[in-house]
Amino acid sequence: MSKISIVVPVYYNSDTLDMLYADMKEKILPTLGDYEIVFVDDGSGDNSWEVMNGIKAQDPNVVCVKLSRNFGEHAAILAGLSTCTGDCAVTKQADLQEDSTIILEMYESWKKGNKVVLAVREERDENPIKVFFANMYYALVRKTINKNMPKGGCDCYLLDRQVIEVLERLDEKNSSLTLQVLWVGFKTDKIYFKRKDREVGKSRWTLSKKVKLVMDSMMSFSYFPIRCMTAIGFIFDLLALILFVDVVVEYFTAGTPIAGWSSLMCVVLISAGLIISFLGVLGEYLWRTLDASRTRPPFIIDTVNKGDKKED
Repeated sequence: MSKISIVVPVYYNSDTLDMLYADMKEKILPTLGDYEIVFVDDGSGDNSWEVMNGIKAQDPNVVCVKLSRNFGEHAAILAGLSTCTGDCAVTKQADLQEDSTIILEMYESWKKGNKVVLAVREERDENPIKVFFANMYYALVRKTINKNMPKGGCDCYLLDRQVIEVLERLDEKNSSLTLQVLWVGFKTDKIYFKRKDREVGKSRWTLSKKVKLVMDSMMSFSYFPIRCMTAIGFIFDLLALILFVDVVVEYFTAGTPIAGWSSLMCVVLISAGLIISFLGVLGEYLWRTLDASRTRPPFIIDTVNKGDKKED
């Protein structure tokens, strides 16, 4: 009989963990057969670790993993995948915005031979502004990085054991785990669901984290920023050449005097601004190269509680 692992990244989710487990216990756990739930505490500052272990006391199939500090959601998921023992593993958010029953649909799809099953948001009961910018990000990803990114995006996915082993070998930092899943290229299926608005707790998905995700996505999987810089530089060179020819022709044919400092300073300031921006983009690439060369792990596991014993 096959075994499924459910990996749940936890970050300040003490107020939803009991409800999440109760929801899974009611809707899916009795029908899954051999299962495992891996809670990964990503350096939470609340009592999430104690709540996780309280759930562990109720269910011997629960595994609690504690990271040494906050490494980010994607690193926490990767830590859970490296710890789980299932033939396949599905990721599950702890904020109660996805119906637990989609895990059953994803599991059935995996049994049919699909090694990657994506839970795609078909509808979202969330703030329209938030949905708009999220859709902009996914459209940008489809256009410049991976055309297989679903229009509604996906945070939850089921992975076959073979796919998990490939992701562990990639060992990438400052990257997007979702794009890594799409990049590996195994047989993929999609399950569609309606994402509910968050009713309990406060989202920790801040603007700075969203901006970092966009930058990590672009710079880890696409050369679009570099090519964009080249294209803009070429366009400015062409415009400068046209302007230069126009000024010279007018000077010799119509006697128009060459414009003074104002126009010159505008050109200088615009050019300097572009150069500094481009240096910033190159600096982002250099930083990521330096960070990768250090070979630091993307996460550090402090404690693993499997019930029979704790591993430090």
